[in-house]
Amino acid sequence: MTLPTVAIVGRPNVGKSSLFNAIVGQMISIVDPMAGVTRDRVSTIVCHDDRYFELVDTGGYGIVDSDALSEHIENQIFLALASAAVVVFVVDVQEGVTSLDRTTAELLRKYNLKVILAANKADMPQHTNNAMEFLSLGFGEPICISTTHNLNKTMILERICAELDHLPKEKPKDAVMKIAIVGKRNAGKSTFVNAVVGQDRVIVSEVPGTTRDAVDVRFEKDGRTVIIIDTAGVRKKGKMDDGVEFYGYTRAERSVKRADVILLLMDATTPVSQVDKKLVSLIVDEYKPCVLVVNKWDLAKGFAGTDDYANYLNKMIPGMPHAPIAFTTAKDQKNVASVLDLATELYKQASVKIPTAKLNKAIEILREERISTRKSGVPRIYYGTQVSVRPVSLLLFVNRIRLFDDNFRRHAMNRLAELLGLEEVPIRLLLRERMRRKLE
Repeated sequence: MTLPTVAIVGRPNVGKSSLFNAIVGQMISIVDPMAGVTRDRVSTIVCHDDRYFELVDTGGYGIVDSDALSEHIENQIFLALASAAVVVFVVDVQEGVTSLDRTTAELLRKYNLKVILAANKADMPQHTNNAMEFLSLGFGEPICISTTHNLNKTMILERICAELDHLPKEKPKDAVMKIAIVGKRNAGKSTFVNAVVGQDRVIVSEVPGTTRDAVDVRFEKDGRTVIIIDTAGVRKKGKMDDGVEFYGYTRAERSVKRADVILLLMDATTPVSQVDKKLVSLIVDEYKPCVLVVNKWDLAKGFAGTDDYANYLNKMIPGMPHAPIAFTTAKDQKNVASVLDLATELYKQASVKIPTAKLNKAIEILREERISTRKSGVPRIYYGTQVSVRPVSLLLFVNRIRLFDDNFRRHAMNRLAELLGLEEVPIRLLLRERMRRKLE
């Protein structure tokens, strides 16, 4: 089932992303005074009065992009219009009708779409006096809105639903898995996303830092809905040029936290960097299953083969020995499908509910193994239970938590993973001291 699409369009800096965030009710699109921040199609599903639709934020039409990406941005706008059932055309009521507003209006008439005219920045009552000027655009009376003061957001939503009223109301399938793609700049994340979905869903360019927002892309795999999240390329905080780049980084962090599986894209043509290691640290701290995807493998030099590179990665990234390694050439779609299969397998492992008998047997074996610690005393595990999945979380009842140092905990996690057949996903161990019985 394909949801109806509602596209938000307009010239640069009229408040499209602010309106998108206001309708959605959360900060998804990056909002910044700098014109042209949004480049890709940023979308999410909205529900209002049992009506579901996909809301799409687009880049500013007519933008002169500083990185010469204007054509790419306009292509994304055209793709949004081609699939839209309704368009929300945003203008600036304080500036009045501009030549670029008229050019945008001409474009919309070519697509013969239902258009809702939204006159934004009506922050004060006197601003609404200019609204009638926009009747000349040919889309009827505008709805005066203020994303700053949340004015008339409900009116926009009701008008959207009215325009979609002729379509059946259907609820979309819930996504079974979210996959976040993270990595340093220019590692090929957007190319990988396009290879997965089979279309130019996000902009691909040799310009580093092309992607700014975290872009959710829904697609079907084996009859099930999956969301793949393209994120902004990360680099050291000290080298970030502006607030937009910082916001892109924070959204990449947030994408790791909300994803079920992470694909960490490594560029085979460049050495492992501090940025790569920082992302590994974030993934480990969040206990996320991860595939180390070595992209641009066709261009790799200085390695005898995949085993040689895998040994190099294990030395450079010792904190993630459980993560499987995949080698891809995303621009040629090589091994992309196998990476998705691997991500699905990791999701299944992280979702497993361990039979009590199997867990007790593993704990018994671990208990019998004598592991030395630096603490005075003997750490003892009495029994354990699984408390959650994604990640697999085990609560172990022990004699003294202070006796379980980092060395012992690492050993316990690795050994239990081996005994339980979960070597490729992280296990979270929670320790609790068993209560002593009071003597009567």
